[in-house]
This record gives sequence, structure tokens and C-alpha cells, in this order.
Amino acid sequence: MDNKLITIKEIGKRLNISPSTVSRALHNHKSIGLRTKTRVQQLAKELNYEPNQTAIFFQQRKTFIIGVILPELSEAFFSSAISGIEDCANKNNYTVLVGQSHDDEEREKQLVETVKNHRVDGLIVSIAKNTVNYDHFEALKKYGIPIVFFDCIPNMQNIHYVACNMTSGTTQAFTFLRKLGHKTIGMINGPMNLLASKERVEGYRNGLTKARLKYDPNLIISCDLKTESIYKATEKLLSLKNKPTAIIAFNDYVLLDAVQAAKKLKLKINKDISFVSYANLPISHYSAHPPLASVEQFSYQQGQKAMEIILDLLTKVNSENENVTFYKIILEPQLVTPVKQ
Repeated sequence: MDNKLITIKEIGKRLNISPSTVSRALHNHKSIGLRTKTRVQQLAKELNYEPNQTAIFFQQRKTFIIGVILPELSEAFFSSAISGIEDCANKNNYTVLVGQSHDDEEREKQLVETVKNHRVDGLIVSIAKNTVNYDHFEALKKYGIPIVFFDCIPNMQNIHYVACNMTSGTTQAFTFLRKLGHKTIGMINGPMNLLASKERVEGYRNGLTKARLKYDPNLIISCDLKTESIYKATEKLLSLKNKPTAIIAFNDYVLLDAVQAAKKLKLKINKDISFVSYANLPISHYSAHPPLASVEQFSYQQGQKAMEIILDLLTKVNSENENVTFYKIILEPQLVTPVKQ
């Protein structure tokens, strides 16, 4: 059995016509007569002809592939975001190439290099939580590859991004706890190189201002969000002289570790110490100790919006226009109570 791939040249040779005529006939070009179109398309079908995608991509200067780099696909937040990205991409005949940084800056740099070498048309990124150098993103500009960041946003100027308003979300969480009677509220925050971490502090301070309370920097602990660091942060907060009766955790995964740390100290969850978190992940509904509330960040919508922006950027004719308007999409969060209190 002959497994040789059939080319346009082979079809043209058999029909005694030029390869360019075959190409136009396969694409139903109006300059080709019906009889020729029928002959070409019939023979192509009989020979199981398949278009050379590489040649098509070269001609169109597009690969119809969008790269996506995120910290952990195993996290429900990012799985949901990928669904939003893929659903939008599929509707527009794009394929998504996904890579995980595992919150490692060096791994993230390698992934940027990989997607660049695969000639992706655009890149969607949620940066690693410990990334502090952004040269690998800046380097993509000379290749004309647009980047849209989402959720974890780098501290860079002139970027496109989609995020949830963590300032507003944190103020909501703080006010919620105050209404429950909590007077001293702690926070386990992420690295301060992240925009989301800075917004959490801002929202926390807004909550203090609304409640006419003084700011105590000891009640906010920033960490790398690894299990060991979360345990230490929880223990430190709960060992303070003015220890909190409630803690705002960076996300639902951080909450799980913080709860275990509190239990080791023989504290009763939601009695001696209460928690509010972010992301509103499904795990909260199955946890033995769910948070009193969780800030919904709309991960699916973030992914979907990021993909929509990439598609719009790819339609821009003059991509080198220095006066380009940068997309800054901010979604408003919603405080969700998983269980009745």
C-alpha cells in the first residue's frame, strides 16, 4: 500500500494542469471553471489529499495557535480559566498550547522560549508567583507576539491584562467579618511582587478605614504560598499578643493549609478562629471546614476575556503602532458564602 502523501503537484500532473490552478480549484476560486473544479476536487477526494498546513500557515503568516502559560493546571481555578480560553479559541478555529510553570521563574522563561519557537500567534500568561524579572516577556515584543496577562499580573508598564478587583473583594471580605463581630482580622498574603497581593493590602486597609480601626502591620504576613510558609504564617498570626479571631487567606488552597495549622494548635475552626478566602473553588463545598465566605474571581470569564483580547490584537493591521490602547479589563468580584452560618 502506497502511503506517500499526495501533493498539489501530483494532482496537477495527473490532470495535466498547473499546481496553481489546482490550488485555486480546491479553494473554489471564481477564476476556475466548474468543470475543472469538479475534476480537481473529485481526484483530491479519491487520492485522500490533505492540505499542507505548514505551507498554508506560511502563506497566511499565522499558525492559529495560542500559547498559554499558567502556574498549575491541577488547580481548579486555572482549569476553569483554560476552559474559558479554549471555548473561545475553538469558536475562532484556534488551537491552544498549554504549559505549566509550577510557580518557578526559570521554568516560566523556558516555556516562553518554547512557545516562541513554536511560532504561536499570541500568548496568554498568569505569571509564576515568585517571578520578579520580566525580561523574557519584554523579549517577545520584537517578534510581534502579543501577550495578555490574567489573574497573576506582573508589575510592568504598558501591558494587556484581565484581572479581578482584589481591592474591592478584600474590602468586602473584611467588612463581612466585621459584621460577624470580629474585631481583629489577620491576613495571609502572597508575594508583594504580585499586583493581586498589593490590592489585597489596599482592600484590607480600606476595610480598616471604614471600620475606623488602626492599621497593625503585624496582622498581614506575606509569604511564597508554599505549605511550610503558610503553616509558619498561621502560627505567627495566632501567637500574636493581639491575635486575630479571623484570617483572610490568599486563596482556597492556602485556606486548607491554614486550617490544618490552626487545628495543630488545638483551635476549633469557625469558633476559635474563622477564615475567609478567595476563588470560591468547588473544594470549599466538600471541605470539613469551609471558609465563612470566599471571593469569587470568575476564572472562566478571565480566560475567555483574555482570549477575546488576543483575537482582537491579532486583527490589528498596524501592530507596531506606539499609540496602541492597552486593554485593562477588571472584573468585579462577588463574596460567596458556601455554607449557612
